Amino acid sequence: MSVSPPAAPLLEFRDLVVRYGSITALQGINIAVHTGELVALLGSNGAGKSTTLRAASRLLPLAQGSIRWHGGDLGRVSTERTVKLGLSHCPEGRRVLGRQSVKDNLELGAWLRKDRAGIKADIDRCYGLFPRLAERRNQLAGSLSGGEQQMLAIARSLMARPTLLMLDEPSLGLAPKLVAEVMTTLRQLNQDGLTILLVEQNANAALAIAHRAYVLEAGRISLEGSAQDLRSNDKLRASYLGA
Repeated sequence: MSVSPPAAPLLEFRDLVVRYGSITALQGINIAVHTGELVALLGSNGAGKSTTLRAASRLLPLAQGSIRWHGGDLGRVSTERTVKLGLSHCPEGRRVLGRQSVKDNLELGAWLRKDRAGIKADIDRCYGLFPRLAERRNQLAGSLSGGEQQMLAIARSLMARPTLLMLDEPSLGLAPKLVAEVMTTLRQLNQDGLTILLVEQNANAALAIAHRAYVLEAGRISLEGSAQDLRSNDKLRASYLGA
């Protein structure tokens, strides 16, 4: 009986090297994210996690290696084109437009779309995912709490109707209750079919919802495996899980 070959990764980093001047931020990393997965990328500050996402969004040039999407090379693709292809990047620090309303921020997330009825339906869906945003739809984004701004940043990223959502430190600066709320929403989005690459320092929270994970240290992958296996890994427990 013939066996079908495994499907190619949806997003793949092959021997990726990224430099900032004379500093090598990523030193030949290999990461694969398959359709339907929630993959966590863990590591301390300065490990190269944000650089990885910025490279995928084509915000940084590659020194060596490649980034592949559905098997095709993203090397010469513009940032705008990556969004059209289905990659959505929710950056660290939320970066909402403080002087614009919640609704205006969500509409901005759909700036490449022309389907007004679909945009309205997706805004309503975001309000369903994050009821606090519905309550504050006409409020200026800058007046929201940190947790509400993070919810808005995630919702805005969803407005592009991505195939894969990349999130950079969504738990940063949030109270434990809000971290749990955000992670529950991400798990639900993944269960609904959205592929997710989640960058986190909060290893406990990320591994609780991820299928697989990679650990970055000084620009290199030091550990990788299933989330369950990594949660019991002595090195990871000592470094990131407070055990």
